[in-house]
Amino acid sequence: MQLVSPLFLVLLIVLPSLIFVLRWFRKQAIVPVVLFSDFRQGFAAGVQQMRETFSVKVLPTLSILRFIVLALLIFTLARPQLTQSQEHKFAEGIDILLVLDISESMRAEDLSVPLANRNLAVKSEGVNRIQIAKSVINDFLSHRENDRIGSVIFAGESFTLCPLTLDYSVLIELLRDVEIGQLEDGTAIGDALATATHRLETSKSQTKVVILLTDGENNAGSIDPETAAALAHSLGIKVYTIGMGKEGGARIPYPDTTFGKRYREVLTYLDEDTLKQIASITGGRYFRATDTQSLQRIYAEIDLFEKTKFAVVSTVDHKELASYILIPAVLLLGIEVLLSNTVLRKIP
Repeated sequence: MQLVSPLFLVLLIVLPSLIFVLRWFRKQAIVPVVLFSDFRQGFAAGVQQMRETFSVKVLPTLSILRFIVLALLIFTLARPQLTQSQEHKFAEGIDILLVLDISESMRAEDLSVPLANRNLAVKSEGVNRIQIAKSVINDFLSHRENDRIGSVIFAGESFTLCPLTLDYSVLIELLRDVEIGQLEDGTAIGDALATATHRLETSKSQTKVVILLTDGENNAGSIDPETAAALAHSLGIKVYTIGMGKEGGARIPYPDTTFGKRYREVLTYLDEDTLKQIASITGGRYFRATDTQSLQRIYAEIDLFEKTKFAVVSTVDHKELASYILIPAVLLLGIEVLLSNTVLRKIP
């Protein structure tokens, strides 16, 4: 509660002094009395011995009522208000498309670093790139809120795994089931970026982001990466590109029914120049992940770059309380007037 005109409360200090002065003047004034003849002393003595009635005893109540009424009126002049402040927080979410390479080269096991991750309970030995990528992406999703996030997977062709959604649990389940070999082999980076751009084309979000992870070079598809990047830039889409894999590439394992797992002599190749160009055209950044920890740091850094914006709108409501004080004051004044003119009336 607050007072709009608190200076009126000074009158509360003056009020007792005013009452004291009025009482002093009343005592100095000539007080009318009723005179009785003393020729009948018995009658006069009887009058003096009369007890005070209830009306006489409660007569000072009128002065108390007047004091309370004046105090309430002064408090009303101070204009008490009940102030209620509220904050409304509006989230301006970001639309994010996660583009993941699931080509055969993602079977490479060169990033075999132990993972401490609840989403992927595996040991360091035999962990391939796709498993690590899915694990880190799951961690990234666990730190987001209020953002619509979808996913596109690609190899020799691209496919929308999940449209933009706020239900991250559905996206995590779909990612968990992603396996290499689901799509025709190859690396169609341009087609994948074009698919993600198409998904974000109708988005009304102020911030639209694509995070594209690959370990290869564009060798499939009908759209070259530069054209897809230019299209994304024209729609206000920022693309972060991540090149995955150790320097020099890695051999790709394949199952052998006789000797178990074997490795092909063909090494993976990462076209960093193209990924850098995509990021440059769209205003994003290029990152290189040579181990699991660096990939985790990359997604954590992107998480810091693209934070959800919040707008806070504060509203303050004022409710006047003067009427709640004035009504009792008027009622008390009415009671005082009624009593002083009826049962507590003084003569003269």
